[in-house]
Amino acid sequence: MTSMLRFTDLALGELERDVLDALWTEPALTPGEVHARVGQPRGISVNTVQSALKRLFEKGLLGREKVSHAYVYHALVSRAELQRQLLGEIDAQFSDQSSSTFLAAFLDLAEEQGEETMRRLEQMIAARLRGDAS
Repeated sequence: MTSMLRFTDLALGELERDVLDALWTEPALTPGEVHARVGQPRGISVNTVQSALKRLFEKGLLGREKVSHAYVYHALVSRAELQRQLLGEIDAQFSDQSSSTFLAAFLDLAEEQGEETMRRLEQMIAARLRGDAS
């Protein structure tokens, strides 16, 4: 996806996140199939799941194709792309001109996850500086 979504478009409820998770696992699902994976365990109706699918479609996060009498939904963005867009939008809205406060907040979060996370981050930065494509 080339265009940047607004933060309000990217804000997701728990059901919307779980629906996206289902569609990142299975590339294309009908509302009934999403309901079986996400709605039934919660005890919610197919209509509630269909509403979440519609909201995600309207936010530009899902695509859909009419097959017979039902839509089949698929994710338009990967998990990594959505994360990049969320971080980019937060950075654009809340950081100072140098982005140092955003980076400091990001490092604080990584540090809270523990030393292993900091070491993985260090390895990822080193790989990017070397030009590795990871």
